[in-house]
Amino acid sequence: MAIGWEEDVIVHDDGLARCGWCGRDALYMAYHDAEWGVPERDGKRLYEKFTLDAFQAGLSWLTILKKRESFRRAFAGFDLETIAGWGEADVARLMNDAGIVRNRLKIEAAITNARAVCDMGGARAFSAFLWEFTGGEPLRNNPRGKADVPASTPLAEKISREMKQRGFRFCGPTIVYAFMQAVGLVNDHLTSCHRHAAVAAPGGPAA
Repeated sequence: MAIGWEEDVIVHDDGLARCGWCGRDALYMAYHDAEWGVPERDGKRLYEKFTLDAFQAGLSWLTILKKRESFRRAFAGFDLETIAGWGEADVARLMNDAGIVRNRLKIEAAITNARAVCDMGGARAFSAFLWEFTGGEPLRNNPRGKADVPASTPLAEKISREMKQRGFRFCGPTIVYAFMQAVGLVNDHLTSCHRHAAVAAPGGPAA
C-alpha cells in the first residue's frame, strides 16, 4: 500500500521542505529524511522492508514504523534462514504477540517469502534480483507534485509477476511499488523536497 499524500510539500519549522506524506510527526519526518528513497542494497534489509510493506497493507506506514522494533524482535532480527525454518508453532506465537500486526496471512507470507529468498540463493541474490530490474541504479521519477507519484508502474507489475513466479506472496504491484520507493529503486521525492537531490543517482536512468 502506497504512503498517503495529504499535501504536495510541507516546509517545516527547520526551514526544510519535505514530501507532504510525512506530515509533521517527528518519527515520520526522521524516516523521510534518513531512509525513504535511499538506495538499499543489503538483501537482509530489503527482505525486512518488503515484509513490513506487506504488513502495512490496509494500514498506515506510521503504524508499522511505531511497531518496527517489535517486529524486529518477533522476527528474529529478520534472519532469513531462521524465519524460513519456522512452522505452525511460530505462527501461533506471532499471532499472540501484541507488539506486531497479528494477521495470519501476512505472518505466513513473511515465512513463505523468507523461504523464497533462500531458494534463490539468499540475501545477496535477492538484492541482485531486485536491482537488475533498474540496471543497478535508482530510477528517477522527478515528480513535481503528488499527482505525479504513481501507485504502481509497468515495472512494478513486472517485478510483481516475477516474484510470484518465485513463490513470493503479498507482492502485488502496489506493494511492490511502495517498496521500490522506500528502498530507493526509484526516487519519488518531490523535486521541491530537500531530499530529492540528496538521494538522486547522478546520471541514473529516468523512470
